[in-house]
Amino acid sequence: MDDQNKNLILATALSFLVILVWFVLFPPPEPEQAPQETAVTSTEGEVALAPSAADTTAAGTTAALEAEVEAEAEAPRVKIDTPRLTGSISLLGGRIDDLSLKDYRVSLAEDAEIVKLLSPVGSQSAYYALYGWAPSAGLTGQDVPGPNSVWALEQGETLGVDNPITLAWSNDNGLTFRRTISVDPDYMFSVTQSVENTSQAGASMAPYGILARHGMGEDADLPELKNFFILHEGVINMTDGTLTEIDYGDVRDFDIDPNERAQAEVFQVKENGWIGFTDHYWMTTLIPAEGGNFKSAAKYDAHRKIYQAETVLPTLTVAPGETAEVTTRLFAGAKEWETIREYQDEGVQKFIDSIDWGWFFFLTKPIFWLLHNINVLIGNMGWSIIGLTLIIKAILFPLAFKSYVSMAKMKELQPQMEALKEAAGDDRQKMQQGMMELYKKEKVNPAAGCLPILLQIPIFFSLYKVIFVTIELRQAPWFGPFRDLSAPDPTSILNFFGWLPWAGPQPESLMALIFIGILPLLLGISMWLQQKLNPAPTDPTQAMIFAWMPWVFMFMLGSFASGLVVYWIANNTITFTQQYLIMRSQGYTPDVFGNIKSGFKRTPKTDDK
Repeated sequence: MDDQNKNLILATALSFLVILVWFVLFPPPEPEQAPQETAVTSTEGEVALAPSAADTTAAGTTAALEAEVEAEAEAPRVKIDTPRLTGSISLLGGRIDDLSLKDYRVSLAEDAEIVKLLSPVGSQSAYYALYGWAPSAGLTGQDVPGPNSVWALEQGETLGVDNPITLAWSNDNGLTFRRTISVDPDYMFSVTQSVENTSQAGASMAPYGILARHGMGEDADLPELKNFFILHEGVINMTDGTLTEIDYGDVRDFDIDPNERAQAEVFQVKENGWIGFTDHYWMTTLIPAEGGNFKSAAKYDAHRKIYQAETVLPTLTVAPGETAEVTTRLFAGAKEWETIREYQDEGVQKFIDSIDWGWFFFLTKPIFWLLHNINVLIGNMGWSIIGLTLIIKAILFPLAFKSYVSMAKMKELQPQMEALKEAAGDDRQKMQQGMMELYKKEKVNPAAGCLPILLQIPIFFSLYKVIFVTIELRQAPWFGPFRDLSAPDPTSILNFFGWLPWAGPQPESLMALIFIGILPLLLGISMWLQQKLNPAPTDPTQAMIFAWMPWVFMFMLGSFASGLVVYWIANNTITFTQQYLIMRSQGYTPDVFGNIKSGFKRTPKTDDK
């Protein structure tokens, strides 16, 4: 076997090894699942985890949870019905624990259910919002409504836009608590808690709000996650302009806070802030009123496997005959850029940062803004991605022009460079000095060709982040079989891209990696054609690497979001056109067909005798 064949076999093996290692290190995101939920409580003095969460044995905790599940199932409910939300509120604790999003379905199947965001205790992944009062001096836990207190519906029948409801609860000592809940046309609830004191003594207590989320199953420590390396899932907190993202695993590693009697991280907010849980596309967030001094915290109850995000407002003292109230907002819904931006404009500080823009936020934010506005005009996200590519290439055109002009001049200098190499012989220093003098004389920058490539790297990763993270790309159709640009190409060579009467392999399978779709194939061809603008390198090793690179990338990017592959194909096509026309305008006409033909020529065998 000659060296060329050995190298070919080695390159093939290495290419597939690179692909397999890539999928081990960076597996494609798992199919999206619907969200989850949680339980919680208060104790004297401070808001803490559910009554028995931190101070009971595992057996006692299990019994308490079973009793809570039974009580929850029997509790009366108040229906939630808005243009975008459906669900109900349990009168057990007044919990907002049943919420689904009418505009989103769990899959593209015709009979797919709508996405469920919040679920009550006892469901597979409990996740809910709870409000209450932490008793202060002179009061006990019996004097304030707890998470298991049964409230009465005092006003309203169904919670809807312009149809608030009011819940009421009274103790035996002259305190009446009310909770008025309203909701806007999108995803923002307003919760006004009030306490009326008809007793003869003052009463002090601190209002709080809690988001609680259970782990999956009896032995699971985590909610159901996608666990993709570029995506943050967990606690998200804004404290006076500083954003903090905390993974669920890091919450479990918190030290025990003696004041909270739980594993906790506490944030003191002086002016503005919010805290909650974020998923891939969905989020719940507690938002106290602006300008108020309050405390937010992220907690974990190891006994019950409950994650908790909470806000505790300053203690209020209610004199006899007086009433005190406080209002907190709750966002529970989809992380839509336009909707969240409107809430930010209304005063929710840096709310747009609840979307995971990543390290390249200075690129991802403007890229998404541009893509969003193009889509508003066009109405199709696939064509909008191509339009975005055209605009990005237009912005980078001055650099590209200089680069390709430099490359054309380098081609013109090729005979002089070859002469320098022959004159220098084995003296590399003499050859490099001659090259530098030639570049200086002809005003050529050999590094100029690298600039467009270097700029494409952060843009590529930023667009990948935008396509993967933003909900606007979720289930966004293009045409024909491309019904979700955030998912991999659904077509396959195995069924001739849908022309043959059998299904292609599952997107997550190894077969899908091998029998790629039409978009990755076009990506490989476009990269290959772009290479053919220049002759193959004279060095055999470099030539082999360049020859295999398009096809390795074809397989590596085959499982990426199809929207990203569309961008890369469009980018390659525009780059090819720009480079060809610019180099031709400078007197050098790339011999594309000649370079293609030379690539198919067999290398003559050498006689080793």
